[in-house]
Parts: sequence; structure tokens; C-alpha cells
Amino acid sequence: MQVDPELVRQLAVLLDDTNLTEIEIQDGERRIRVARNIAAAAPVYAAPAAPTAAPAAVGAPAPVAPEAAADHPGTVKSPMVGTVYLSAEPGAKQFASVGDKVAAGQTLLIVEAMKVMNAIPAPRAGTVKAVLVENGQPVEYDQPLIVVE
Repeated sequence: MQVDPELVRQLAVLLDDTNLTEIEIQDGERRIRVARNIAAAAPVYAAPAAPTAAPAAVGAPAPVAPEAAADHPGTVKSPMVGTVYLSAEPGAKQFASVGDKVAAGQTLLIVEAMKVMNAIPAPRAGTVKAVLVENGQPVEYDQPLIVVE
């Protein structure tokens, strides 16, 4: 089998653009798989309990409507289909909550896909304006997860 190096480069760029950990294509008998190793967060062994809604504090930032979040420039979207977790393990403090200041590269949440825990980092430093998902919720590719301004 002859491998097309340009195709492999294009797949590697696609991995970077979508924050996926691996991609595989098949064309007839030719099959190409490109993967990268990413340090996974601590595994989640049990389904976390549903979070309880805290009462809104006086002077709290105005929430971002889920419909408007898709167009917001600070929206972090899911790079894959999976299950979202807001903390490293059940009962642990959330990675990021509304009002928290975050640094670029700081873990905001985890998306589990095929038993692999994928840490989703903050694309830039800022303040968390909205968390648009609940702990343990299934998410789709490109679904808005969190807004950082």
C-alpha cells in the first residue's frame, strides 16, 4: 500500500482544528488512522449526581442565552460527541463555574468519548460568563459548552 503524505498532513491539520484525538478514513482497502496522545484527566468511575441549582446572587452577571452562545466569540464548543463532566470526579469541585477567572489552557471541563477523558482547555484567559451544560449530559460535536469573556 502506498501512503499519500499530503493526505496524512491534511488529517493531522484536521485533528488540530477540531481538537480531536484521532481520525480514521477508509477508501476501499486503504485505511489511514492518525492519532495523537493527550494527557487524559482522572477517570470518572461513577455517574455523578445531578448538580443542584444555586440561587442567583444579587449583582450576578447576566446569563448568556444558549441560543446566543453559539454566536458568542468566547464560546467553547465540544470538539467531539461524548459525555461532559464538570469536575474530575464525583463530589469534586467544578473545574470552572460562572464568575470564575480562568487562564488560557486551564481545564474547563472534560468530554468523555469512548472511555477516554478529554480535557477541554480555555482558549484564552478571561471570566466564565455561562456554563451551558450539566454534569453527565451527553453532548454533540460543535455544541456550545461554556462561555469565557
